[in-house]
Amino acid sequence: MNIYIVIPAHNEEDFIGKTLQSIVEQTLLPKKLVVVNDNSSDNTQTIIEGYASKYPWITIVNIQSSDLHLPGSKIINAFNKGLDTLDDNYSIICKFDADLIFPNNYLEQITTHFNANEKLGMASGFCYIKKDSDWVLENLTNKDHIRGALKAYRKDCFNQIGKLKASMGWDTVDELLAKYHGWEILTDKSLHVKHLKPTGQSYNKASKHLQGEAMYKMRYGFWITLISALKLAYKKGSFRLFKDYMSGYFRAKSNTTEFLVSKAEGKFIRDLRWRGILNKFS
Repeated sequence: MNIYIVIPAHNEEDFIGKTLQSIVEQTLLPKKLVVVNDNSSDNTQTIIEGYASKYPWITIVNIQSSDLHLPGSKIINAFNKGLDTLDDNYSIICKFDADLIFPNNYLEQITTHFNANEKLGMASGFCYIKKDSDWVLENLTNKDHIRGALKAYRKDCFNQIGKLKASMGWDTVDELLAKYHGWEILTDKSLHVKHLKPTGQSYNKASKHLQGEAMYKMRYGFWITLISALKLAYKKGSFRLFKDYMSGYFRAKSNTTEFLVSKAEGKFIRDLRWRGILNKFS
């Protein structure tokens, strides 16, 4: 299977070299890897160019966008710029963050999973963060959810879900739409990926409101949004985040913000979410 990888990067000089080194040391190498240098003001570009000069399958795309860190739109717009430079001769397309260290069998193991199950649409390992001297699971979501930092898609699934949405919540709606279209999702607990910069470290208050907005755009409705916001805020240890999420939801509703999914997809998503919630109490 041909693996293509796109890595958006903004001011990642402390991490991007470690990420690229872990990829060039893979037991199964990707056919193409493009790093999108998005308006970096540090040495990110120089580091990427150093790897691109050694490995012909690595390329760099330089773009200029906002300095603001807005999760969702900024990173997916950068991803799409990189995707536009690639042909479509891939079997698996990966969107990886620029602050990860992969075990050297990561791509080989992911490919094994895709080869073993033709209905597998998405697959990943798990993110681990450093706590004191140990690497521990970055436990922000359910263990059957693929983190936005390390997405791998089968080509047919990627196309069927309409690729990636340039919005906060893109890394949830992609899985929901994959399930809507009958694809399976797999997380491999044996694949431990070191996440060097914990999720949300550079988010500002404006971006935190976007989480609630995303719940509205995915047609969660009030009660599922309430439950999801409580759960996420609890996992992040901040009740203030719960207020931010709900504020974002009501702002989006009052502004009649455009939805990310159709009515039929929204009903499927709500039914799926309610089953998940009710199963926890059964």
